[in-house]
Amino acid sequence: MTPSRDDVLNVTHVTHVAQESAIHPATHPATPAANQTESLTDTKGRSEAGGSPVSPGGTRRKRKTANSYGALGQGSTWHISLATAIILFLIWFVATRFAWIKPLFLPSPGATFDAFISAVRGDTQGGTPLLDHVLISVVRVLSAFALAVVTAVPVGIAMGTSRLARGIADPIIEFYRPLPPLAYLPLIVIWLGIDESAKITLIYLSCFAPLAMAAKAGVRSVAIEQINAARSLGGTRWQVIRLVVLPAALPEILTGMRIAIGFGWTTLVAAEMVAATAGLGQMVLNASNFLRTDIVIMGIIVIGILAYAFDLMMRQLERILTPWKGKM
Repeated sequence: MTPSRDDVLNVTHVTHVAQESAIHPATHPATPAANQTESLTDTKGRSEAGGSPVSPGGTRRKRKTANSYGALGQGSTWHISLATAIILFLIWFVATRFAWIKPLFLPSPGATFDAFISAVRGDTQGGTPLLDHVLISVVRVLSAFALAVVTAVPVGIAMGTSRLARGIADPIIEFYRPLPPLAYLPLIVIWLGIDESAKITLIYLSCFAPLAMAAKAGVRSVAIEQINAARSLGGTRWQVIRLVVLPAALPEILTGMRIAIGFGWTTLVAAEMVAATAGLGQMVLNASNFLRTDIVIMGIIVIGILAYAFDLMMRQLERILTPWKGKM
């Protein structure tokens, strides 16, 4: 069968349009059949590449990508912490209930609670109520911590901004920082005696080093572009430190404060070994001499709760003073 003249003209026209579409795709819109073929090809390519497939209605499936952005580890953890505490308490209860561990080594939760009630009433060695022990220990820790903040932060900033200050203070801090407080406790007793000054000094020294190192690290982490920008605007050295360096180093300083107050609580027991008649550390040490493990465990729990409460307050202070942390 011989094609007609009209058929030849139609084929020629389609071929011409296809060639021009390949050269200038914007001037010749695709036909519906071509659009359908392209859509199917696109869908297949996206499916093979691991992308989101397209539904027949043309709407793309949305992925849940809310957790794909922001800093790692963000979100509330109170429910995880609560579950962990409950599990640990259950393990403690079961281990003592079935006598897997002797009461001399691990008293039951009931015996520990009874020891807490007795301590609140003052029915322990020495007759001092638990509240008095708590207040005395808190005053010692906070006094030493406040003194460390007032002195260690300026020293750390000076170490970060001055080569001379870093050369003087860095060897001293790095020398005594790894030493345990019990190592220089006898020397402090010889120098200061056995009154409150020796106890506060021991806690102060344990808080000073981590706080000074954190302040220095915060100063050294300030971006040089910020410092140069302040200098280019005519800022003096003091203005650069006060308006640029100190705000930028504040998150590191607050983290150092949290670490420092933790060291203060860990040094409390050692500090109250120095002829103390009251305090949580003294209560724990006195109970250990009489093998009162229930009072020892109770004292450890009270110290841990107090330290955790102070840490929560430091976290809240950190959120108030540095709201931009973790968001830049």
